[in-house]
Amino acid sequence: MTDQNKFLPISKNDMRQRGWDEVDFVYITGDAYVDHPSFGASIITRVLEAKGFKVAVLSQPDWRSTADFVRFGKPRLAFLITSGNIDSMVAHYTVAKKKRSTDAYTAGGVMGKRPDRAVIVYSKMVKSIYPDVPVVIGGLEASLRRFAHYDYWDDEIKPSILVESLADLLIFGMGENQIIEMAQRLDDGESISELHDIKGTTYAVDVRETPYVGIECPSFDNVKNSKNEYAKASRIQQDEQDHIRGKAIKQKHGKLMVVQNPPMPPLTTQELDWVYSLEYQRAYHPVYEKLGGVPGIQEVEFSITHNRGCFGACNFCSIAFHQGRYVTTRSKESIIDEAKKLTEMPDFKGYIHDIGGPTANFRKPSCEFQKEHGLCKGKKCLAPTPCKNIEADHSEYLDILRNVRNLPKVKKVFIRSGIRYDYLLEDRDDTFFRELVKHHVSGQLKVAPEHCSAAVLDKMGKPHIEAYIEFSKRYFKYTCEINKEQYLVPYLMSSHPGSTLNDAIELALFLKKKRIRPEQVQDFYPTPGTISTTMYYTGLDPYTMKEVYCAKNPHDKALQRALLQYFNPKNRALVEEALKKAKRYDLIGNGEKCLISAPKNMNYNNQRKVTNKRNKNSKPKGRNYEKR
Repeated sequence: MTDQNKFLPISKNDMRQRGWDEVDFVYITGDAYVDHPSFGASIITRVLEAKGFKVAVLSQPDWRSTADFVRFGKPRLAFLITSGNIDSMVAHYTVAKKKRSTDAYTAGGVMGKRPDRAVIVYSKMVKSIYPDVPVVIGGLEASLRRFAHYDYWDDEIKPSILVESLADLLIFGMGENQIIEMAQRLDDGESISELHDIKGTTYAVDVRETPYVGIECPSFDNVKNSKNEYAKASRIQQDEQDHIRGKAIKQKHGKLMVVQNPPMPPLTTQELDWVYSLEYQRAYHPVYEKLGGVPGIQEVEFSITHNRGCFGACNFCSIAFHQGRYVTTRSKESIIDEAKKLTEMPDFKGYIHDIGGPTANFRKPSCEFQKEHGLCKGKKCLAPTPCKNIEADHSEYLDILRNVRNLPKVKKVFIRSGIRYDYLLEDRDDTFFRELVKHHVSGQLKVAPEHCSAAVLDKMGKPHIEAYIEFSKRYFKYTCEINKEQYLVPYLMSSHPGSTLNDAIELALFLKKKRIRPEQVQDFYPTPGTISTTMYYTGLDPYTMKEVYCAKNPHDKALQRALLQYFNPKNRALVEEALKKAKRYDLIGNGEKCLISAPKNMNYNNQRKVTNKRNKNSKPKGRNYEKR
């Protein structure tokens, strides 16, 4: 087989070369076709192939005509539709709702190769051409919109994407076992309308056919007309996303009842090992070579995923609602086998960029209790302080890292996905911490304190800043002991629900004290499926029903963002306005704690003039790291 023929068919000619007259499934994706296990489309299509099904990939079809959608003819079993690795709206728009200039998941980084709300557009197109063929939607975009949800881009409540797309079935979460069961049952002759008992799926029926099991949350009409009802629905939906104790959830949409079955149990270690052992080409399809390749593969080409799930469950993150909070992992042998494959790739230079996942240093569930009873409802394992039952242990992860970095041809193994430093601090054995600093940091380690205000961090579901400070001290202590120059790069977020102007000022003062000058700051992005988005839309904390301040006006958000980069001359006017608005005149002047100097035409008492001389050998002012 040629290199191109090692990929799944992307054309009628590819089908003929395989001797196929028809395919079982046409898989439609909003991304360019990349056959790498970091891409959901690759995993699902390879899983189906391994189970004996014929799958063709329709990548980034032109939705303005029917031509691409009939390329493979009518599939025998179903169309499978996803927007791609990330939400199509997030791929297209910044938090300020401005069009992005590049798309990392398109050949050459070109924009405009997929529509807004790609799942809905693709599904409706397929239904118009083949009304009798089942349509199954999945991936992040569909998964996070399975209930009525707030849409930030149109600033309104939208119905379940299952209803809006006219699809027959929605797969939520990580979908391998759902897709296998669905495919096998369709192959056995069952109708798509009979597949209403598959865990990890959502379907819609006439309200008169509503199942008796489960819990009903406020209807589409109710959440559209009442923010209180929206907050209540959000809490129910979040609380039942547990594969052990989670119940079915029902939500009425007019004459239809949308029913989410309980989550599918996460893949076992044996199942994960199988999924990651399949024949991925670990590359974009050769047809994109002349277009410059697909940028999105660059960060993951030589990376390994060792776990799934995240019990950290930050309120602004969709992982808990999509993958779940229960952590499962691949075996040591599986990870080492994949690492060996990487070392044999022609472009491998000796560096494995990551052995990680949603949170790199989670290698098992946070406690024994959840293995039988599920994760605690309405509680977090790590915030605001770690649960007393948490079992922090990095020994197995460390053993894997040691084995991989000792492989022939491997020069370095880095950890670039997120480290939960609060969990790391709970481990009484500091061996992993020391070896992380010595072997697995590529000059700088990125961590996510996000803020310093306790009130804001509580709304984020994050640990208080004292944990970051303690981690920072130990990080630099261990760095100095091995005589290395390494940095900490903190991720920071402005305008998260609960963050007032005074909280933003508090963060600016913290950054000044720590001599951190962030080059980039992320504004809170209200994407579907998160607790933080519920707070943003409703102004309520769904777990307390108490009011939460939210900066929604673009100018108010700009004031908070500017404070985090108070040192940038371009932000001076905004910072001065923010400080005056908060009546913090003590921070305007030439004093040690001041954020900006006083205007020339104003005099402030008790401010000492200082000469701002810069040593020509010092680090540049615009650093975004912390150094000791």
